[in-house]
Order: sequence, then structure tokens, then C-alpha cells
Amino acid sequence: MVVLRDEYLPKIVEYFKKNMAKGYKIDQLKFALISQGQSRVLIDKAMEVVQKEIQDKAAEKPKMFEQPKVEVIEEEPRKKGFFSRLFG
Repeated sequence: MVVLRDEYLPKIVEYFKKNMAKGYKIDQLKFALISQGQSRVLIDKAMEVVQKEIQDKAAEKPKMFEQPKVEVIEEEPRKKGFFSRLFG
């Protein structure tokens, strides 16, 4: 009989967050934890928690800022070049 250790859940969740921030994929992390002997059920619970947190962050709307004001600067008319004045 396998006893789930729920006290490891926050550590595994933190492991997922830290390594996903480094660029690892969730499947790679899952495989690494399984090969280290962690419970598949506990890993799946931690994955659900992490994915829910990611979805919650994505659902938050970013703060809207004022659009910058654009000023139109009119250019001075171009002067004729040297050769245009000479031969033109």
C-alpha cells in the first residue's frame, strides 16, 4: 500500500514553478520526478495546481496605460543639391 505524502505537495509544486521558469517543459519535469521515485498521483496533483495557477495568471487583465501623444513635426522643404543648382 502506497501512502501519499501531502506534505511533499508544496515542494513539488515549487519544483515545477522554479524549473518551468527556467524553460523546462512540464513533461520533462514529470519524467524526472517519476525517475526519482516520487508518486505519480502526487505529481499529477502538483501539475494540476501549477496549471491552475498559470491559467489564473493568464486570466488577469493587464493594466491599461495611457496612449502616448504623438506630435507631427513638419519637415522643412529640402534644398536643391549642389549639382541640381549647378546644372539644373
